[in-house]
Amino acid sequence: MDEYKHDFAMERRLRALDPELHKRFTDAVFCLQRILSNYQLIFPDYTDHTELHSLTVINFCNQLIGDGIGALNADEIYSLLMGCYFHDTGMGVTKKDYEEFSREMEFGDFFDANDPDDIKNTIRAYHHQYSWFFIRKYADLFELPSQEHLRAVAEIALGHRRTDLKDEAEYPVALKMPNGNTVCLPYLAALIRLADEIDVASDRNSPLLYGDKEVANILSFNMHRAVHGLEITEDAFTLAVDSSDAGIFEEIKKMAVKMQDTLDECRAAVIGRTPHNISQKKVLIREL
Repeated sequence: MDEYKHDFAMERRLRALDPELHKRFTDAVFCLQRILSNYQLIFPDYTDHTELHSLTVINFCNQLIGDGIGALNADEIYSLLMGCYFHDTGMGVTKKDYEEFSREMEFGDFFDANDPDDIKNTIRAYHHQYSWFFIRKYADLFELPSQEHLRAVAEIALGHRRTDLKDEAEYPVALKMPNGNTVCLPYLAALIRLADEIDVASDRNSPLLYGDKEVANILSFNMHRAVHGLEITEDAFTLAVDSSDAGIFEEIKKMAVKMQDTLDECRAAVIGRTPHNISQKKVLIREL
């Protein structure tokens, strides 16, 4: 697959189909760039979750959609692009929002094994839900055009981890928009979940973000550093990995298994249930 063939495909198509929606998207991005950097106040040594990560997720979505871009309408493209930018806003919630959102959340038995006062661990584990609440609270600020668009963007962002994409009540195949278009939530949420999962290569952590901070001994940074690239072909994702450090290589193999599990669940949510397809079937490792 030519990795550059579909660059900015969604952005270009949205501008052609609906210039007003495209402007709403670009205006929102201007505000979100600053907001996304807030995660560094809570997670100063964590892997990148700024707008650079969002841009990479969008790039991967463009590649995964490929020539199928013509099957997506303007509302689907807008909702996915917005979901890509919003999906990690929960990583940088303010203490006030954290307390407000937490009162409305279901944590199950999470605190049986985790410290209720460990805010960082709680945000990390449930950041997709904090993102969902953030989108719903601040929707007016970002001028989402309708309640239906708000639902679509929030559910797509939420769907980047853990949620059941086969739940028809939460992820209907054809969510109706005010203009009569429909939005295929399971497909769009599967795209963002898969694109987020495969952002593992060394360029995930740019030195520009971390300056002189000491991150050399953090496992996640060493794993990203060892993954020199990710190739997307019609039927596979192939990780190009420096296997010289046996310990790091073992961790990367575990990561590849998790990627395969995510790929399998995304395919199950889309194929046969929606008009769309995810052609990739396997995650491979190529040792360097």
